[in-house]
Amino acid sequence: QVQLVESGGGLVNAGGSLRLSCAASGSIRSSDAMGWYRQAPGKQRELVALVSSGGSTNYAASVKDRFTASRDNAKNTVYLQMSGLQPEDTAVYYCNLRRMYSGINWWGQGTQVTVSS
Repeated sequence: QVQLVESGGGLVNAGGSLRLSCAASGSIRSSDAMGWYRQAPGKQRELVALVSSGGSTNYAASVKDRFTASRDNAKNTVYLQMSGLQPEDTAVYYCNLRRMYSGINWWGQGTQVTVSS
């Protein structure tokens, strides 16, 4: 089993910055991908950023150039540095760990990010 614990959400004014962290524990594999999804009220959960075990990143078009995802494999932790936040970024942000080649996903409990205009 895998456990994911997020931290760093909160309330910020438009144009501000926040940094999310997600620490993974349990049966982690070196090939696991980690990343972030978000879900706004009334909308489906969507990919924000994904970081491969080798550090390659994939971003949603809406956050590219504003958000930066990274990971520390020694700490089994993934980060999401968010800048230039806009009200449309308001959502619950979920940490995700994806077991490559199996399709299995684990999720964190979610952390609320609210951007006021």
